Order: sequence, then structure tokens, then C-alpha cells
Amino acid sequence: MGISFSYPENWELDEDEALEGARSVSVYAPGGGFWTVSVHSRTADPTKLAKAAVKAMKEEYDSLEAEPVRETLAGWELVGFDFNFYCLDLTSTAAVRSVRTKRAIYTIFYQAEDREFAKVEHVFRAILTSLLEGMKK
Repeated sequence: MGISFSYPENWELDEDEALEGARSVSVYAPGGGFWTVSVHSRTADPTKLAKAAVKAMKEEYDSLEAEPVRETLAGWELVGFDFNFYCLDLTSTAAVRSVRTKRAIYTIFYQAEDREFAKVEHVFRAILTSLLEGMKK
């Protein structure tokens, strides 16, 4: 898919979707949290892609709260949302971020149960940063 990123050794890479022709790849934390990147056409709208994630999450989780986010990371402007919701009687946190580059639009999604999220949020952000730093402006 023309991307690279760093992730911890004890996380599991799942590139089955990419090998089957989909344009996404995921890594899974030992506790069940996950981080996914999807590649879209450069002509796509990053905001619409992030809003599509909100719509999909609302269809899945009645309790979903979504907060819009704009941020700069590794010199790139990202748009997205932070999510809070209940899943299997546990509170969970997730985030979606989209960024336009010269080659494509990348949508990144990460999620974990709240206690795990507190432990791995910095890892999610480090993976995202490594992805962004590997892209040429």
C-alpha cells in the first residue's frame, strides 16, 4: 500500500485485508485495543471520511458521544473525532483521524476499552506519528 509505520513487537500485525485487496491494515494490542489505517483516493474528502466513521459508530453504539477534532501532528493537518461509548458494559474510547497527502487520503482509527486506552493511547499516537513522519510532504 506504499505506507510504513512502527509498532511494538508484542502487537500483532493483521494485513489480511490488504492481502485480499482492501486498502487497510491493522495492529492489535495484547489487551484487545487496535489501530487501523485505510488508504483512500486523493480526491476523497478527509472530513467526509471522518464523518462516515461517526455514522458507522452511531449505528453500532447507541451511547456514542463524538467530539470533533482538528490537530497538527508531525507537520500534517488532521481532522477527525474522539469517541466515548459503552461496549459490553464497559466504557470505551476511540478516535478517527483523516489526513490528505500528495498521494492519498489516510484515515486512521484506533480504539480500546477505557482502562486499556489510558495505557496505550501514547502508543496509538506514536504509531500515527511514525506513519505521518514517513510520508513526504
